[in-house]
Amino acid sequence: MPTVELLGGKVQIYQRGNSRFWQARASVGGKQRQFSTKQEGQELAAKAAESWYFKLHGQAEAGVLNDRPTFRKAADQFLKEYGVITEGERSEKWTESHAIRLRVHLLPFFGALPLDKVTPGKVQEYRVHRMTNYAAPNPNSKSQHKLKPKSPARSTLHDEVVTLRMVLKTAIRHGWLEYLPDLTPPYRTQGKITHRPWFSREEYKQLYEAARAYAKEPFRSHLKWNAEQVYDFVLFMANTGLRPDEAFNLQH
Repeated sequence: MPTVELLGGKVQIYQRGNSRFWQARASVGGKQRQFSTKQEGQELAAKAAESWYFKLHGQAEAGVLNDRPTFRKAADQFLKEYGVITEGERSEKWTESHAIRLRVHLLPFFGALPLDKVTPGKVQEYRVHRMTNYAAPNPNSKSQHKLKPKSPARSTLHDEVVTLRMVLKTAIRHGWLEYLPDLTPPYRTQGKITHRPWFSREEYKQLYEAARAYAKEPFRSHLKWNAEQVYDFVLFMANTGLRPDEAFNLQH
């Protein structure tokens, strides 16, 4: 493990065998501290390590050095655990969506905050931030899509708060946070009410009679089995009241 000393030995950078990034360590405020430079090259790693050291040293001199676990630490732990624990139970796309929400929106806003500073008021500040800064370029986004001319949808903000809540629950499990703050939006208004459409008696009769006739005499003989399945499905759905997604998830 090669080690390089910087600033007269006050900071050291080194490489672990299992990581491509250089790590840094230094003693600040009477405590040994470590930091990943996120750099593969030695020169850039040295600059990142020195910047990190000067920042910590300045905080220590000002008496504001904070040793409490941050939101970023909890987010890293959440991402490390979630994909492994839920493997096979959640789609890869859903798991990735948590990482994207954190990288693009949540970490830039909450990342450096101590976990106990993620208060209901701070979460409301986040909502206001998202609703008022949607048109500004986001350097954390890798998307090539054009900026949207309207604020994020209610469902988008809801999903982001779901990810936020899961990170905070991870922090609680690890003893970094005592309790989950109230994340419900104040001044909450009722969302759009949608009603499931239904067939009238005459429409349903027309549907099942057409499906039955097609099951008996499909356009092509090799489609007969499929036509019979469609007819059975029409009867099953109409008489059970299941939603399509519920029906598709049935197993036997």
